[in-house]
This record gives sequence, C-alpha cells and structure tokens, in this order.
Amino acid sequence: MRTAYKTDIGRIRSVNEDCAAVSSDLNGMTLALLADGMGGHKAGDVASQMTIDVLQRELSAIHHEMSVKQWEEAMMQAIDRANTEVYNKASQSTEFLGMGTTLVIGIMSKNRLSIAHIGDSRAYLLHKGQLNRITEDHSLVNELLKTGQISEQEANLHPRRNVITRALGTDQTIEADIGHTEWYQGDILLLCTDGLSNLLSESSMVEILNMDLSLEGRADLLIERALEAGGEDNVTVVLVSNEQILNGKGEQLNDRT
Repeated sequence: MRTAYKTDIGRIRSVNEDCAAVSSDLNGMTLALLADGMGGHKAGDVASQMTIDVLQRELSAIHHEMSVKQWEEAMMQAIDRANTEVYNKASQSTEFLGMGTTLVIGIMSKNRLSIAHIGDSRAYLLHKGQLNRITEDHSLVNELLKTGQISEQEANLHPRRNVITRALGTDQTIEADIGHTEWYQGDILLLCTDGLSNLLSESSMVEILNMDLSLEGRADLLIERALEAGGEDNVTVVLVSNEQILNGKGEQLNDRT
C-alpha cells in the first residue's frame, strides 16, 4: 500500500482540531485513522488526539488472518474504549466539558476494506476512476435531506450544516456504522474532514484523484483547493492506494499489506 496524509489549520481557525494517523505495515494490514474534534478552547484537539492515540493502541494487534467479523469486533471494542476515555476526561474537568470528535477508521488487507465511522467526516472509494462515498453523515442536514425536508442544493447552503447528530466522547455509549467492501488493485481510499467535503465538490475530488501525480501531490492539491475555496475550517485528508510497491528493477517488494 502507498499512503499519504496532510492536515492544515485553514485560513480562519486558531487551533487545528483535526488529527490523523496511518500505519502502513501493521501485522500485514494498513490502518488509517481520522478525527475532527469539537468543544471549547483546545478541547476539540484534545478529544481528537486522545481518540487517535487510543485507537492506535487498541488496534495494534489486528492482523491479516483475522476474519471480517473479527475486524468488526476489534473496531467496536476500540471505539468503545476511546469513547469511554474521552467521555471520562470530559466529565472530570470543566475545561473539557462537552468535548467530542468525529471518527473514521479504515482497515485494509490486499483485497478487503472495512470502514467504521461516527459523525460527518467521510470515506470515499475511487474504483476504476469513479468516486463513491461509502459513509453516510451523522448530521442534522443529512436527516433533513433523507426525509425530503430540504434539497441537495439547500443542504449545501444550510446554516446548520455543521451540526452533527452523533459524536464520540459526548455520551457514555456510542454507536458506530461499520461496513465492508472489496478492495482492488488500483483503488484509492480517501478519508477527509468536513473542511474538505464542505468546500470541494465530489467532481473536483475525483478530478484530482485521477491526476497523474504522486499520492502526496494529490493530497497536497486537495488541501490547496479547499483553502482556495475559503478554508473556513481545519482540513485533513488521508489517502491510501492499493498498489504494488516495486524496487528499482521493477520487481515487487515483499510488502505484506
């Protein structure tokens, strides 16, 4: 696997509450994590960083021989643990009261991809040049959209489009959506915070992802375009490409993922 991730504070915010991490060789797996924190002054970045730290610790034992069901159980347990730790810290200090975070987890082997998510940070899958969103926002606007109360155009401009209906750390228990899909050679996984998805259309995203650039170059360009569009929020992207890693002779290296 090839991976790239980048975060930017944006043009307006004074604190970056986004956090991301990628482990590209974790017992034959690739693990990608992204969180977008919320709360009072600096509480959001505490929530997102804590969540990423707990998930890295709790998911360190996953391996490529586990079944999809075992992946799912491991993610659920790790999310529960992160939720408990963030909730307890928020409950014990007025400084962090009410803090929480969105979350996206991607776990990949050579041919399987599992995604868990909470909130409105998103996962997209580029397959054969076509971009598909594989998460559904836990947000007020999405609920209004699903019930036909607003249109797609109204959703993009809604004054409360940043209100989420589910977050990690704000309640004693949490429910994450978990899904699984095939993961083919040439596919690219994109994880992003709403600092990207609120400002960049999916047509712009797919155009960039299909460019003849390095993975790092595509991550940089996604961030750059979001900043050009206003950069009102922190913006973070994680890219994972399912491709062979070759040596200088064109031979495949022994990459267990």
